[in-house]
Amino acid sequence: MTAENSDIASVLRYYEVVDADDVPALIDLFAPDAVYYRPGYPPMRGHADLRRFYVDERVIAEGHHSIASAVADGNRVATHGEFAGTLKDGQKVELRFADFFELGPDGRFARRDTFFFSPAV
Repeated sequence: MTAENSDIASVLRYYEVVDADDVPALIDLFAPDAVYYRPGYPPMRGHADLRRFYVDERVIAEGHHSIASAVADGNRVATHGEFAGTLKDGQKVELRFADFFELGPDGRFARRDTFFFSPAV
């Protein structure tokens, strides 16, 4: 398996563990000083911020990511797909998203940027 294929496998693993609500496994995929940029939230920096987001702040109760494509270029992986699930307030949600991951030398995520396809302007 090439490094790029290994990086794609790590990113696809992320979606498996987030859909399973396995926060410890999810946090382990990120470098200790990772930064996550997500619309509507301040940048999350490090494991403590990520844990707080996934345990306390994330508005999603449950759901499933369907990945349409994943492309690697060096230490970067881009994905896009659809998410279908339920928010903590009971509302059903279906939306398209794109994620951009940057992996560090140890293979863990150093940075993640998420974008949602929803009306904003």
